Amino acid sequence: MDAHSSLEQDENFRQEVHNWLLANCPPSQRWPITAAEQVWGGRNRTFPSEDARLWFERMQGKGWTVPDWPREYGGAGLSERQTRILEQELKRLRCRKPLYDLGIWMLGPALLEFGSETQKREHLPRIAAGEVRWCQGYSEPGAGSDLASLQMRADDCGDHFLVNGSKIWTTKADLADWIFCLVRTRQGGIKQQGISFLLIDMDNPGVSVSPISLISGESEFCQTFFDNVKVPKHNLVGKLHEGWSVAKALLKHERKLMSEVEIDTPGPSFTLHEAADNYIGRNSDGKLADLSLRDALVKNDMRFKALALTHGRSYEEKQAGIANAIAMIMKYAGTEAQKQKEEVLLAILGTQALGWESRGEEGDFNSDELLTARGWLYSKILSIAGGSTEVQLNIIAKRILELPD
Repeated sequence: MDAHSSLEQDENFRQEVHNWLLANCPPSQRWPITAAEQVWGGRNRTFPSEDARLWFERMQGKGWTVPDWPREYGGAGLSERQTRILEQELKRLRCRKPLYDLGIWMLGPALLEFGSETQKREHLPRIAAGEVRWCQGYSEPGAGSDLASLQMRADDCGDHFLVNGSKIWTTKADLADWIFCLVRTRQGGIKQQGISFLLIDMDNPGVSVSPISLISGESEFCQTFFDNVKVPKHNLVGKLHEGWSVAKALLKHERKLMSEVEIDTPGPSFTLHEAADNYIGRNSDGKLADLSLRDALVKNDMRFKALALTHGRSYEEKQAGIANAIAMIMKYAGTEAQKQKEEVLLAILGTQALGWESRGEEGDFNSDELLTARGWLYSKILSIAGGSTEVQLNIIAKRILELPD
């Protein structure tokens, strides 16, 4: 197919997607979004509204909860280019994600690459349909940035593994149905070579969860304990002792997700510009009255525009077969930009951002004050989750800039 025909097909597909989204996405399912309005998968899944249910069912019926997955696993079988077009049109029309889950963003891609056919058919369609909620079991109290030092054991007991130990910072483990875990299956030698990747049902006897209170007032993270938990051998993903390869592949997807954190982060029901108009006001020339905040707003807009353009450049170079290391810097750049955005929002709101509880009706500026102070505090985790900023900068220095140790 020549370039002209390919471009024409892309544009036809874009128009079809655009028209379908216009006709099928309820007005209430547009951005912005609060945490309470997100639809998470799970055995006990609920919908915040009938519109949210309708939007999910329509998207799932198209296979668009996981559009690039094969049809036999619940996806739509879209090409990488078609998937990108769909994502662009969703953003253009400000359509919310119909479904949130670590199974979509992280485990699913890893299973497609490393999972057995049985594992794919057992888990992927249920993820696509929002029937199961997953959490991640990587970090331990003594193994965070140095993840390969993990010590949670999985002892071979014939037809099953016996798992003992704990994981920490397991996001929403108290609400999850399953957890994907890194476990140590061999002691001694190179520490990365004795790690395996297991799928564990949270309903198994011996699994317990303890939420961790955060400075934001939330308890999104948990410590998860495993006391003689029996895990069937068929829940091993990849080869025994070679789970580090699966872990590294999955981390690429996690860091990509975090590099785009601004896109899907719940927050106030108003934009920075709307907040500035409401709290700062404009002078007689129609410009924002505070010069320094005007400068901060422009820099914020430029920062996120640059991030979007860089994502686009990385994609186009990949399509053209040009190797680049852009993806390795985007997690750091994206999360730092989101933290800076929270700083700007606090500066705009001033003392109004000091509220801890809502004082207004939903949709009122005052009702979102708790999302600003708490959101600013919560944003600090972005420097740690998915690999700390310090570790990321070391990786960039070593692998991209090739600086000496």
